[in-house]
Amino acid sequence: TITPGARGSRNLLCGVTLRRALCVTAAGTVVDEKLEGRKGVRKKGVDGQVRSFKEIPHTGRSGWVNLVKFWREDRFRQLHKHMERTFNALGPIYREHLGTQSSVNIILPSDIGELFRSEGLHPERMTLQPWATHRETRHYSKGVFLKNGEEWRVDRLLLNKEVMMSAAVKRFLPLLDEVARDFCRMMQAKVEREGRGEEGKRSLTIDPSPDIFRFALEASCNVIYGERIGLFSSSPSLESQKFIWAVEQMLVTTPPLLYLPHRLLLRIGAPLWTQHATAWDHIFSHAEARIQRWYQRLSSSQGRGSEAGASGGQYSGVLGQLMEKGQLSLDLIKANVTEMMAGGVDTTAVPLQFALFELGRNPEVQERVRQQVRASWEQAGGDPQKALQGAPLLKGTIKEILRLYPVATTVQRRTIKDTILQNYHIPAGTLVQVCLYPLGRSADVFAAPQRFEPDRWVNNGEKGQTVEGSSFRSLAFGFGARQCVGRRIAENEMQLLLMHILLSFHLSVTSSEDIKTTCTLILQPETPPRITFRKL
Repeated sequence: TITPGARGSRNLLCGVTLRRALCVTAAGTVVDEKLEGRKGVRKKGVDGQVRSFKEIPHTGRSGWVNLVKFWREDRFRQLHKHMERTFNALGPIYREHLGTQSSVNIILPSDIGELFRSEGLHPERMTLQPWATHRETRHYSKGVFLKNGEEWRVDRLLLNKEVMMSAAVKRFLPLLDEVARDFCRMMQAKVEREGRGEEGKRSLTIDPSPDIFRFALEASCNVIYGERIGLFSSSPSLESQKFIWAVEQMLVTTPPLLYLPHRLLLRIGAPLWTQHATAWDHIFSHAEARIQRWYQRLSSSQGRGSEAGASGGQYSGVLGQLMEKGQLSLDLIKANVTEMMAGGVDTTAVPLQFALFELGRNPEVQERVRQQVRASWEQAGGDPQKALQGAPLLKGTIKEILRLYPVATTVQRRTIKDTILQNYHIPAGTLVQVCLYPLGRSADVFAAPQRFEPDRWVNNGEKGQTVEGSSFRSLAFGFGARQCVGRRIAENEMQLLLMHILLSFHLSVTSSEDIKTTCTLILQPETPPRITFRKL
């Protein structure tokens, strides 16, 4: 296992130094012939021609046999490690057929760049068909995550105005900052109440994951729905606990359904499908309740004769902005805010667990980041946007965490035209996956990949770069027009929480051993790390 702090570990990925990476001409022939015959680099075909798709190394021709092996060997839970082992064995590109799904998997930044440069105006990624089938059977509209083509583009451009543009970030940043401050006040009270040591200098060792999940849900609700739901109280609502359970259940049941004929499972009422659909039903019910509350606030404000609408002149959250502008139908608004909520809890809470752990077991790094944060916070005079702008190491910390522990195991594109990767012909319509976990831990892409070094991302990411194509080394949120629609919310949410934690606490860990990780639909720790919070 190659993880931060592992002694003497090194990545054997592909067995080829990327400083002399393979180059391909427009005709697809190999330019750097010195690399021919090296492990991990494809040889030229007959007469220097591009090699056929069928010649790409693969993990087995029968998708169903492969799927049975996956289940028998519990590979779904270790999918990220399976990918790493497979690249080690087969080189920088391979094919995999699992049940009903087939893909080509790649890892080199040069190939990743080639893939993304050819994605066109309407980039298409793998459709999570179980999610799509749920929408179809319930007669719900699909959000941008499940759409493709011109319909996707029209909706996405409207959503970008509310969640991606700098003006939108400026509007919702104070809402995230408010929740992050409240989280730290709650933790300070908990440390004083339950911690050890003299008053004012107490410390408390806990598994913070339940509190972090509540923070992520509270922050998402505040930004998306424009309301607080009181999750930092001593008794969080049953509705909120059910929502967190539903998201976790949805994530656990999605991967096996990706490779099975889910419509058949639906027809026979298979428990796996029933669990998945029930989880989504709870998630949609949560969104429906929030939309109804928005209407109630609107009616109440109109009843009082307010001219400012439901928001009373204040920022009303993403939902309020979309409702007031009316450019998307109510069904489409519901679909998209539901997808953002479902995708915005675990995907921020889990990286924050990893971040607290890495900062805790790397005290020198923690102190460097804290000093920069403290100076920036004082200079910003309490303005969260200015404070974040003055603390690039904080952003580097998030990028470094997502390098080592990417939320998603892959970023995918379905090729819209014939493409050449590693001198192999990739037909149009092929699903190509960029495998993020082995990419982030490759010694050929990152200097000392086992080390936790946030400053490798400072100064335009030049430090620690061992290969050309640095634009395609940090892809945890995807790339281009189809990058994660909630990216700006997630990045700022995580940075603000870490900023306030570092201003309030010194972090340490009970064990510096590497965290064992597992996959549901996202990468997460097998056992949440225990963190010691000591008040500063």
